Amino acid sequence: MKLFSCEKCGQPLHFENSRCLNCSAYLGFLPGSLKLSALTPGQDGSYSAASDPGRYQPCANATHCGCNWMVPESTGESFCEACALNQTIPDLDIAGNSEKWQDIETAKRRLIYALLRFDLPLKNRAEDREDGLAFDFLADEPDKPVMTGHDDGLITINIAEADSAERERRRIEMGESYRTLLGHFRHEVGHYYWNLLVLDRNLTGAARSVFGDERVSYAEALEEYYRTGPAPGWQNAFVSAYATMHPWEDFAETWTHYFHMVDTLDTAASFGMTLNPVATPDQTADAPVPFDPYRAFSCDALVSAWLPLTVAVNSLNRSMGQSDLYPFTLSNAAIDKLSFIHGLVRGTL
Repeated sequence: MKLFSCEKCGQPLHFENSRCLNCSAYLGFLPGSLKLSALTPGQDGSYSAASDPGRYQPCANATHCGCNWMVPESTGESFCEACALNQTIPDLDIAGNSEKWQDIETAKRRLIYALLRFDLPLKNRAEDREDGLAFDFLADEPDKPVMTGHDDGLITINIAEADSAERERRRIEMGESYRTLLGHFRHEVGHYYWNLLVLDRNLTGAARSVFGDERVSYAEALEEYYRTGPAPGWQNAFVSAYATMHPWEDFAETWTHYFHMVDTLDTAASFGMTLNPVATPDQTADAPVPFDPYRAFSCDALVSAWLPLTVAVNSLNRSMGQSDLYPFTLSNAAIDKLSFIHGLVRGTL
């Protein structure tokens, strides 16, 4: 995620900010230009942006979940581009659900920002009833647990995943090295884009040559995975243990890692980070990010910057007594899969 700056005073701003901490300017994110802009209120209740001639209204969820995205007044819509994707939200009359929903929406907006940066097809169900994207945020009920997953464009997230203690319990119970809300969003939307970018573009054969034959029984593969776990040596070909379960999951896990890589490199580039490990004279260990990761020409360029960066951030975490920030190893086979995702996203396949 890039770092923004206040157009009134120059103060560095983060994606989630709705007020400048230096000059108190009201801030709003403009999905059309992908800018976090200083806003000036008008007498009619609308806002003008410092970087845009249009008039804007706050998203209808600004108060409920802290959404800082703006809606062009000309559209007549109440919800921003991200919130318009919601089909079901948690029951806010239940204690704790409001806070969980806020965390969920924060992660979701980061996902939608990335999809917009990549210029990937993105429509809600009102715009495209057949292929539109939608979200259900649901809570477990007695004898009716909610499964996080994707079903033909509808992504369901169990709001328990917004409880850090519960998420950590599930991470340990399922033997996962990494489990976050943002990771769930990236993974499930990967299944959605399998339909849009692989099936709809007749690239199934090409995907099978990389990830395997998705026609094998998903139910049987799932049962086998939870009975026996991943095969020994899975790290030689997959980005995660769960990716070994079925080709669809391999695709979604690789898609997730690609988004991890690009977004984190974008953050590093925004802060002007350049790695130059003093422990080695090998210049190939240097990792400047002199390009827009969202517009990288090749996946190799991304990986060349990514690998040294992960070494650095993992070392920083260990210095604080924390687990590795990026607890994965990318094999050559996994990098080939990332290259396939890069080609899909960039439209070069």
